[in-house]
Amino acid sequence: MVKNLALMFEIHQPYRLKRRFPLNLLRNYLEGRLNLTEVMKSLFDSERDRKIFLRVAKKCYIPTTRILLDLIEELDHKCRLSLSISGVWIEQARKYSPEVLQLFNEISATGCVEFVCQTYYHSLASLHPNGLEEFQEQIALHRGLIEDLFNQKAISIENTEFLYNNNLALSVYRLGFRVMLTEGVDRVLGTRSPNYVYRAYGCDLRLLLRNYRLSDDIGFRFSDVSWNQYPLTADKYSLWLKSTPGDVILIAMDYETFGEHHWPESGIQEFLKWLVRRCVEIGVEMLKVSTAALEHEVKDIYDIPPWHTISWADVEKDTSAWLGNIMQRRCFEIYTWIEPYVKAIGGEYLKYWRLLGISDHYHYMSTKTGGPGEVHSYFSPYTNPFEAFEVYIETLTLLVHFTLMEYREKVYKYAWRIKLPSGMAFHFYLTEDVYTGYRARSLSEFLELLEVVPPESIVYHIRRGDIQNWISTTLLWPELSHEIDKIREISEVKLLVRKLKRILKSVKSS
Repeated sequence: MVKNLALMFEIHQPYRLKRRFPLNLLRNYLEGRLNLTEVMKSLFDSERDRKIFLRVAKKCYIPTTRILLDLIEELDHKCRLSLSISGVWIEQARKYSPEVLQLFNEISATGCVEFVCQTYYHSLASLHPNGLEEFQEQIALHRGLIEDLFNQKAISIENTEFLYNNNLALSVYRLGFRVMLTEGVDRVLGTRSPNYVYRAYGCDLRLLLRNYRLSDDIGFRFSDVSWNQYPLTADKYSLWLKSTPGDVILIAMDYETFGEHHWPESGIQEFLKWLVRRCVEIGVEMLKVSTAALEHEVKDIYDIPPWHTISWADVEKDTSAWLGNIMQRRCFEIYTWIEPYVKAIGGEYLKYWRLLGISDHYHYMSTKTGGPGEVHSYFSPYTNPFEAFEVYIETLTLLVHFTLMEYREKVYKYAWRIKLPSGMAFHFYLTEDVYTGYRARSLSEFLELLEVVPPESIVYHIRRGDIQNWISTTLLWPELSHEIDKIREISEVKLLVRKLKRILKSVKSS
């Protein structure tokens, strides 16, 4: 029977978009009176965000955190737990309720709370078709924030909504993480139990798997009067934990469960208070997630190929909560396409691009029905998923427009900064079927490779117009493309290559 319990609460609030597109904004923009920052600021609903944050702070963040602080002192530090707080939640706490952030500093100082790393923007960065670079950048941003705020260097991590596959596991392992949290999915586990420590496929990363049935008993069913176990009491639930086979149970849910999803009047906060006490009384030891994962033996390997990515969302427990319909996929395609251009510019362009990558925007567009549909509707500020799509695609289109305008205006600068995904890189061939093995993901790499790529390959591509086309349509620099096209007919190979180098070096230094 289980003797260890790992409690993990996820804390996140998104930045929401305004439901109605301000027409005066479009008029001012068309008349040239607004810049990107002014436009994007006016599209995000900061007043709604403030009201929601303050409401949840009053009902959940402040009273629940104080309960946990009291329990830690009362139970002589035997109340141990883990928190995963998004970077955008921390930004809002700083603006709207510093008192909440102070409480989390106090709970950190007890030494009984582990802060788990996640993507700073609670984003879908791990699903980008361009690779895992943005995912890794957001992890680094969040890890640094947690270290600065709470003086903890995170060794445990959860991806947004427990999204997980083997590639992600290897990626975070290489970043120095030792433990990752994800969902215990029945179709993956088969006859195995989630209540053990598992190892990631291909690396020595420890995995704790969420027991979704026991987690959802609190998260979704606590206030359900039609549930055959209603009312759920601390005595009943603690005995369920104690009698469950396995080494350790991971119970993970939104922190907002305690006062927002279930209002204080439901008794949810009293339930939490007495549950912790009862667990200590009956010998169920509460552990931080890293302790739970590293102190137990590995039971087996948890193998999740990238094409079968899992999550904790909905009954499907896959990526369909965010990318399950054509609206979501089309938005994501446009969103990820603009990534290299946004990053070449940086600054406010990158900031707002990342804000539009918050997973909630895609969650609101879900057209699922039944239980999952009710969950999506509960969290959405829109009347239906089609309104969510309309608002999002209008905002994304404006960001794309501003980005391409800025990029083209200073293409001579940004084209040298851009780093393209592999699918947009220039690949050098000798003939249509003979690949040299060289590829350039940037104009700087392209210039460097001219020193090592066989000259015959360069001539082959210039004569066909491949280089000119790549520079014009991918780097968005038709002027440079036209300049290079002027040397297309030079017959002497070395002279043609020399001329190409001279053109590129000339525009780089100008």
